[in-house]
Amino acid sequence: MLRATLKSLLSRKLRLVLSGLAVVLGVMFVAGAFVTTDTLGRTFDNLFAEGYSQVDVAVTAKPKVAVDELEGEQILTPLPAALVDRVAKVDGVAKATGVISDDGARVIGSDGKVVTSYGPPRIGMNWVGTDDLMELREGRGPAKDDEIAVNAAVAKAAGIKVGDRVGVLTQLPKQTFTLVGVWGYTNDRDSIGGVQEVAFTTAQAQRSMLGAPGMFTQIVVDAGKGQDPSHVRDRVATALGADYEVKTGEQLAEDSSAQFKEALGFFNNILLGFAGVALFVGTFLILNTFSIIVAQRTRELALMRALGAGRRQVISSVLVEALTIGLVAAVLGLAAGVGVGWLLVTLFGSMSDGLEPAAVAVPMAAVVSSLIIGVVVTVVAAVLPAIRASRISPIAAMQDVATPDRPLTRVTVAGAVIGAVGAAMLGVGLYGADSLWLILGGVLVTFIGVALLTPLISKPVVAGLGRLFSWSVPGRLGRLNSGRNPRRTAITAAALMVGIALVTGVTVVIGSAKQSLAAQAETTMKAEIVIGGDQNGPRPPVFDQAVLAETAKIPGVRAVAGVWNEQVLIDGEREYVTATDNLATLAEAYGAPALPALKPDQIAVGTEQATEHGWAVGTAVRVQMPRGEEHRYTIAATYDEDRVPGSIMLPLAATKEFGLTQPIFGYVRLADGATVDQVLPQVKALVADSPEVTATDRSSFINQQVGDFDTLITMVQVLLGLAILIAVLGVINTLALSVLERTRELGLLRAVGLGRAQTMRMVTVEAVVISVFGALLGVVVGAGMGAAVVQALKNDGITDLVLPWGQMGLYLGLAAVVGVLAAVLPSIKAARLNVLAAIAHD
Repeated sequence: MLRATLKSLLSRKLRLVLSGLAVVLGVMFVAGAFVTTDTLGRTFDNLFAEGYSQVDVAVTAKPKVAVDELEGEQILTPLPAALVDRVAKVDGVAKATGVISDDGARVIGSDGKVVTSYGPPRIGMNWVGTDDLMELREGRGPAKDDEIAVNAAVAKAAGIKVGDRVGVLTQLPKQTFTLVGVWGYTNDRDSIGGVQEVAFTTAQAQRSMLGAPGMFTQIVVDAGKGQDPSHVRDRVATALGADYEVKTGEQLAEDSSAQFKEALGFFNNILLGFAGVALFVGTFLILNTFSIIVAQRTRELALMRALGAGRRQVISSVLVEALTIGLVAAVLGLAAGVGVGWLLVTLFGSMSDGLEPAAVAVPMAAVVSSLIIGVVVTVVAAVLPAIRASRISPIAAMQDVATPDRPLTRVTVAGAVIGAVGAAMLGVGLYGADSLWLILGGVLVTFIGVALLTPLISKPVVAGLGRLFSWSVPGRLGRLNSGRNPRRTAITAAALMVGIALVTGVTVVIGSAKQSLAAQAETTMKAEIVIGGDQNGPRPPVFDQAVLAETAKIPGVRAVAGVWNEQVLIDGEREYVTATDNLATLAEAYGAPALPALKPDQIAVGTEQATEHGWAVGTAVRVQMPRGEEHRYTIAATYDEDRVPGSIMLPLAATKEFGLTQPIFGYVRLADGATVDQVLPQVKALVADSPEVTATDRSSFINQQVGDFDTLITMVQVLLGLAILIAVLGVINTLALSVLERTRELGLLRAVGLGRAQTMRMVTVEAVVISVFGALLGVVVGAGMGAAVVQALKNDGITDLVLPWGQMGLYLGLAAVVGVLAAVLPSIKAARLNVLAAIAHD
């Protein structure tokens, strides 16, 4: 029986390729995710190991507000200069150097624009000379406070050279320096990991980066000759006490790499999630393939039964075939995943100047997951066809027709029950438990339920769609063919339905959120002009606080308010807070009810925050900013969070201890009779020295802020494209196998006068009807699920339901195109059949 199974498998190589292709693509996504994250993880290991290779021991202050990599940027706590002398006197310390190194130094290029960064930080530092890793290429280090040096990556990106006057944005307003030096790194690298670096004198770095003289962000310790860095670390830690973190260079490298790996783990989970969708869609393809194969092999399997094969042997025969296909597909998918991983890592390296990716390797997780997933998905998908094959009667060997399709009663009842369970899970997850896993499980179960109901739905819908093409004989034949086997049509369409439903559902939710937030902003924000910029680095752009005062002097301006954002500890709990220079004018600029101006020891909180924490006017709270000592504030007012930006409002004095001490946004309310056209050019002139920041009218600002939603939709569409591609392959697969199954029928049609072109049109109509049916199911199911999610988020501010009619129509149109393309190879094969051989085909 085993030999017969293997011979049957090898005799149908095309079937092997078609049924295994979906598994190959799904496994490729999984393996690619593991290979990419493993390689990038080792890349960052190497990067930080080299970056800290010149550090024996380093001293930093414990952060006032701890923030991990996924929650924002850690604000460093400055160290007093006196601490450098204390460290230098510790036994085993050969040298202690005060170092300033902080994100936020943005160089203005020769084109007048800020050199952007979409990942690596833009470091401002004090010049402490070169070392074995860092080498000066041109000029010298800065010796005066109006001089800077930059790494070669910055010099090239900014188009600047030694001797140029260069603008730099820091914690201070725009300053202009003379570029006196350019440095690089060993092995002819312009930077390490694409980091942009600007070096000032120590005094200037303290003013520009920390806003405080006599402070450092770190103390770098050189261990004495023959001293073990770990022993020196322990002695320094003992001398300084528990308020400081003392680590060796190796520890710093490991900690820094671990933070990036946490972000990579999140990225890996996203890729695996989309891979799961692709494999789920692939399961439909494999199920359909084996169902058709079993139907085609009815007489073959019946002969085996007649010769003595038992039902268990028949099941084993089909499952062995599935196991073989799964193993081959898993190995091919793993190989393809390694290639995809290499491509992604290479692309990442090319986008990050100075980052040398580690050699691509295949982690054990990729191998194990590929083999397990490839085999399990294929075998599970083949179980039902295998059971169906075992039920073939030996008498079928003497019949010329396949086993007739079974009634749809059982599958319809099962679909209704499973769909109801999925809907219940979704309802509880969205409206009750607020559980992500319950929601995801509900989506999965709902899709299965809809897929089981699809055969019942397919009869009337496919008949209706097919009538659009029934104006010719090939069209009528194609319509009848697409509806003759509801199960097969349904499974093929269901695969396409899943991908399009997910894309449609996500588009509905994100589009609704975008419009709801935009409408809410248009309603609540009365400021006609907004000062702000697009964030193109780890930190948002800021501008000189003096711009607010100058804007207030412009004729026609009624109120101006600046806004700062930060993460702080309130009574020991981390909270996002907003600060303003004047709460009263901010309320006026936003059109909110009147609020009092805050004194230096007062804060205001939103009503929801107050209820959640049990606060009231007069309550005292303890607030720890990222820098400085803990402060005690009294709640002076409460307000509606929907009417003022931010749910916890701090006074202007608090911003001195923020990570960013300059305002992020400025809101300008015009006086009655004044127009935006009159005032806006004057406000733009005030921010001319801040290339990252501009002044815009309210509508432009709102569109700018919600523009990221469009990018998110595009990313989801790209990532779900693989699932849709697999579904398209399913259509091709179904048609190709159907052509093989209907060989004699096609021969008879050709014999009675159906031409080659007409045969091709008939197969094409069948493909188009199936594809459009799947897309129609997808947009309906996706729109329904998206609407349910929007309804569940109504209390969270997502109040406007937006159905993307244009995109849904586009999906239906593309489905028709996909049907035409999917029919090309099967229709050509059908048209080229030898009529006599086809009629004699068994």
